[in-house]
Amino acid sequence: MEKQTVNLSEAKIMGGIGSILTLLAIVPAVGIFLAIVGLVLVLLAVKSASDAFGDRKIFNEMLYAVILGIAGIVIAGLSIAAFAFKALGLSSLPFSAPAAAAVHWSDAGFWGVIGAVLLGLAAVWVCVLVSSVFVYRSYGALGRKVGVGLFGTAALIFLIGAVLTIFLVGFALIFVAEILFVVAFFSINSQVPTQTSIQ
Repeated sequence: MEKQTVNLSEAKIMGGIGSILTLLAIVPAVGIFLAIVGLVLVLLAVKSASDAFGDRKIFNEMLYAVILGIAGIVIAGLSIAAFAFKALGLSSLPFSAPAAAAVHWSDAGFWGVIGAVLLGLAAVWVCVLVSSVFVYRSYGALGRKVGVGLFGTAALIFLIGAVLTIFLVGFALIFVAEILFVVAFFSINSQVPTQTSIQ
Protein backbone atom coordinates (compact mmCIF):
# COMPACT_ATOMS: atom_id res chain seq x y z
CA MET A 1 0.00 0.00 0.00
CA GLU A 2 1.37 3.41 -0.93
CA LYS A 3 -0.01 6.79 0.01
CA GLN A 4 -0.25 9.31 -2.82
CA THR A 5 0.52 12.91 -1.93
CA VAL A 6 0.22 16.28 -3.65
CA ASN A 7 2.70 19.13 -3.30
CA LEU A 8 0.95 22.28 -2.11
CA SER A 9 3.99 24.39 -1.21
CA GLU A 10 3.35 26.86 -4.05
CA ALA A 11 -0.34 27.18 -3.21
CA LYS A 12 0.52 27.70 0.44
CA ILE A 13 3.04 30.49 -0.19
CA MET A 14 1.14 32.29 -2.96
CA GLY A 15 -2.16 32.05 -1.12
CA GLY A 16 -0.69 33.30 2.15
CA ILE A 17 1.15 36.22 0.59
CA GLY A 18 -1.78 37.05 -1.68
CA SER A 19 -4.19 37.10 1.26
CA ILE A 20 -1.86 39.45 3.15
CA LEU A 21 -1.72 41.81 0.18
CA THR A 22 -5.51 41.91 -0.12
CA LEU A 23 -5.61 43.13 3.48
CA LEU A 24 -3.48 46.10 2.43
CA ALA A 25 -6.28 47.48 0.24
CA ILE A 26 -6.92 50.06 2.96
CA VAL A 27 -3.45 51.56 2.51
CA PRO A 28 -3.71 55.00 0.82
CA ALA A 29 -2.48 55.41 -2.76
CA VAL A 30 -1.00 51.94 -3.31
CA GLY A 31 -3.65 49.87 -1.52
CA ILE A 32 -5.72 49.09 -4.61
CA PHE A 33 -2.65 47.99 -6.56
CA LEU A 34 -1.50 45.72 -3.73
CA ALA A 35 -4.99 44.24 -3.42
CA ILE A 36 -5.09 43.45 -7.15
CA VAL A 37 -1.69 41.73 -6.97
CA GLY A 38 -2.88 39.83 -3.91
CA LEU A 39 -6.06 38.72 -5.65
CA VAL A 40 -4.05 37.41 -8.61
CA LEU A 41 -1.78 35.46 -6.25
CA VAL A 42 -4.78 33.96 -4.45
CA LEU A 43 -6.27 32.91 -7.78
CA LEU A 44 -3.00 31.28 -8.78
CA ALA A 45 -2.83 29.53 -5.40
CA VAL A 46 -6.35 28.17 -5.72
CA LYS A 47 -5.64 27.07 -9.30
CA SER A 48 -2.45 25.32 -8.17
CA ALA A 49 -4.33 23.43 -5.46
CA SER A 50 -7.20 22.70 -7.82
CA ASP A 51 -4.84 21.22 -10.40
CA ALA A 52 -2.96 19.25 -7.76
CA PHE A 53 -6.16 17.55 -6.62
CA GLY A 54 -7.55 17.24 -10.13
CA ASP A 55 -10.68 19.14 -9.11
CA ARG A 56 -11.34 22.04 -11.47
CA LYS A 57 -14.47 23.03 -9.57
CA ILE A 58 -12.42 24.56 -6.75
CA PHE A 59 -10.77 27.04 -9.13
CA ASN A 60 -13.86 27.62 -11.26
CA GLU A 61 -15.91 28.66 -8.23
CA MET A 62 -13.24 31.18 -7.22
CA LEU A 63 -12.95 32.47 -10.79
CA TYR A 64 -16.73 33.03 -10.95
CA ALA A 65 -16.49 34.92 -7.65
CA VAL A 66 -13.82 37.27 -9.00
CA ILE A 67 -15.65 37.84 -12.30
CA LEU A 68 -18.89 38.65 -10.50
CA GLY A 69 -17.10 41.02 -8.15
CA ILE A 70 -15.49 42.90 -11.02
CA ALA A 71 -18.75 42.94 -13.00
CA GLY A 72 -20.61 44.36 -10.02
CA ILE A 73 -18.16 47.21 -9.63
CA VAL A 74 -18.23 48.02 -13.36
CA ILE A 75 -22.03 47.86 -13.61
CA ALA A 76 -22.44 50.00 -10.50
CA GLY A 77 -20.01 52.59 -11.84
CA LEU A 78 -21.75 52.74 -15.21
CA SER A 79 -25.17 52.98 -13.56
CA ILE A 80 -24.11 55.84 -11.33
CA ALA A 81 -22.48 57.69 -14.23
CA ALA A 82 -25.45 57.17 -16.57
CA PHE A 83 -28.09 58.25 -14.07
CA ALA A 84 -25.99 61.16 -12.85
CA PHE A 85 -25.54 62.46 -16.38
CA LYS A 86 -29.24 62.03 -17.06
CA ALA A 87 -30.20 63.78 -13.84
CA LEU A 88 -27.95 66.69 -14.73
CA GLY A 89 -29.31 66.82 -18.25
CA LEU A 90 -25.85 66.40 -19.72
CA SER A 91 -26.98 63.78 -22.23
CA SER A 92 -28.78 66.44 -24.27
CA LEU A 93 -26.58 69.44 -23.62
CA PRO A 94 -23.87 70.83 -25.91
CA PHE A 95 -20.43 71.09 -24.38
CA SER A 96 -20.74 74.89 -24.38
CA ALA A 97 -23.71 75.02 -22.00
CA PRO A 98 -22.41 74.46 -18.46
CA ALA A 99 -24.92 76.97 -17.05
CA ALA A 100 -27.84 74.80 -18.13
CA ALA A 101 -26.39 71.88 -16.24
CA ALA A 102 -26.55 73.93 -13.05
CA VAL A 103 -30.26 74.55 -13.64
CA HIS A 104 -30.95 70.84 -13.99
CA TRP A 105 -28.93 70.13 -10.86
CA SER A 106 -30.98 72.58 -8.84
CA ASP A 107 -34.41 71.19 -9.76
CA ALA A 108 -33.98 67.45 -10.31
CA GLY A 109 -30.31 66.60 -10.17
CA PHE A 110 -30.07 66.01 -6.43
CA TRP A 111 -32.69 63.26 -6.21
CA GLY A 112 -31.55 61.79 -9.50
CA VAL A 113 -27.98 61.41 -8.25
CA ILE A 114 -29.18 60.03 -4.89
CA GLY A 115 -31.27 57.44 -6.74
CA ALA A 116 -28.31 56.56 -8.98
CA VAL A 117 -26.03 56.08 -5.99
CA LEU A 118 -28.59 53.83 -4.25
CA LEU A 119 -29.07 51.80 -7.42
CA GLY A 120 -25.33 51.44 -7.82
CA LEU A 121 -24.90 50.33 -4.22
CA ALA A 122 -27.71 47.79 -4.66
CA ALA A 123 -25.98 46.39 -7.76
CA VAL A 124 -22.70 46.12 -5.88
CA TRP A 125 -24.40 44.43 -2.93
CA VAL A 126 -26.11 41.81 -5.11
CA CYS A 127 -22.92 41.01 -7.02
CA VAL A 128 -20.83 40.85 -3.84
CA LEU A 129 -23.43 38.58 -2.25
CA VAL A 130 -23.50 36.13 -5.17
CA SER A 131 -19.72 36.34 -5.47
CA SER A 132 -19.33 35.50 -1.78
CA VAL A 133 -21.42 32.36 -2.27
CA PHE A 134 -18.87 31.15 -4.82
CA VAL A 135 -16.04 32.12 -2.45
CA TYR A 136 -17.72 30.09 0.28
CA ARG A 137 -18.08 27.05 -1.96
CA SER A 138 -14.53 27.28 -3.32
CA TYR A 139 -12.80 27.73 0.02
CA GLY A 140 -15.07 25.16 1.64
CA ALA A 141 -14.05 22.55 -0.93
CA LEU A 142 -10.38 23.55 -0.67
CA GLY A 143 -10.51 23.28 3.12
CA ARG A 144 -11.89 19.75 2.92
CA LYS A 145 -9.21 18.72 0.43
CA VAL A 146 -6.28 20.08 2.44
CA GLY A 147 -7.72 19.22 5.83
CA VAL A 148 -7.82 22.82 7.11
CA GLY A 149 -11.26 23.54 8.53
CA LEU A 150 -10.39 27.20 9.04
CA PHE A 151 -11.02 27.78 5.32
CA GLY A 152 -14.67 26.87 5.77
CA THR A 153 -15.00 28.98 8.92
CA ALA A 154 -13.41 32.02 7.26
CA ALA A 155 -15.54 31.56 4.15
CA LEU A 156 -18.71 31.47 6.28
CA ILE A 157 -17.69 34.68 8.06
CA PHE A 158 -16.95 36.22 4.64
CA LEU A 159 -20.42 35.24 3.40
CA ILE A 160 -22.14 36.67 6.48
CA GLY A 161 -20.06 39.82 6.10
CA ALA A 162 -21.15 40.17 2.47
CA VAL A 163 -24.79 39.91 3.51
CA LEU A 164 -24.25 42.60 6.14
CA THR A 165 -22.30 45.03 3.94
CA ILE A 166 -25.40 47.19 3.87
CA PHE A 167 -24.36 47.84 7.46
CA LEU A 168 -20.81 48.80 8.45
CA VAL A 169 -20.38 45.63 10.52
CA GLY A 170 -20.28 43.62 7.29
CA PHE A 171 -16.99 45.18 6.21
CA ALA A 172 -15.48 44.40 9.60
CA LEU A 173 -16.48 40.73 9.24
CA ILE A 174 -14.99 40.57 5.75
CA PHE A 175 -11.74 42.01 7.11
CA VAL A 176 -11.70 39.36 9.85
CA ALA A 177 -12.37 36.65 7.26
CA GLU A 178 -9.42 37.87 5.17
CA ILE A 179 -7.15 37.60 8.20
CA LEU A 180 -8.36 34.04 8.77
CA PHE A 181 -7.66 33.20 5.12
CA VAL A 182 -4.03 34.22 5.70
CA VAL A 183 -3.80 31.86 8.67
CA ALA A 184 -5.60 29.10 6.75
CA PHE A 185 -3.23 29.23 3.78
CA PHE A 186 -0.15 29.13 5.97
CA SER A 187 -1.70 26.20 7.88
CA ILE A 188 -1.68 24.00 4.77
CA ASN A 189 0.77 21.11 4.88
CA SER A 190 3.15 21.20 1.94
CA GLN A 191 2.55 17.49 1.32
CA VAL A 192 -1.08 16.35 1.60
CA PRO A 193 -2.09 12.68 1.21
CA THR A 194 -4.85 12.11 -1.31
CA GLN A 195 -5.49 8.40 -1.56
CA THR A 196 -4.03 4.96 -1.03
CA SER A 197 -3.24 2.65 -3.93
CA ILE A 198 -2.13 -0.98 -4.14
CA GLN A 199 1.22 -1.55 -5.82
